[in-house]
Amino acid sequence: MIKKSTHSSAPTSKEPEYRENAAVNAKIDDYIKANPKHWDYIQSMPPERMARALVLNEVQKTERRQRMKEGILAKLNENPEMKEHIEGVVKHLPENQREQAKVNIASQALRAAKRGEEPRPSGVRI
Repeated sequence: MIKKSTHSSAPTSKEPEYRENAAVNAKIDDYIKANPKHWDYIQSMPPERMARALVLNEVQKTERRQRMKEGILAKLNENPEMKEHIEGVVKHLPENQREQAKVNIASQALRAAKRGEEPRPSGVRI
């Protein structure tokens, strides 16, 4: 995804500047070469339709993240011992950061348990 540049070399320019990423551009070019009909379809879209398709993609990503978060929290609720431990770890964080930290730690712990590893505290690397 190309992001807007926060620094403009021409402050009077009305056109926003976008950062370029060679690796991302190469992936896009490869996709276009592999899917020319889809690229033609995308290029034929009116701007309003293309913008709405982009927004739909963002909505779907947000919904997918929310479903994953709900699933992790449901698994955490099934394991009161883990839930109690994680809540003890995050109790010193600001209230607005606790739930996301809880989800992140539980996600790591559940993945580690799936692989048969001992879960490590968040941020600790061996």
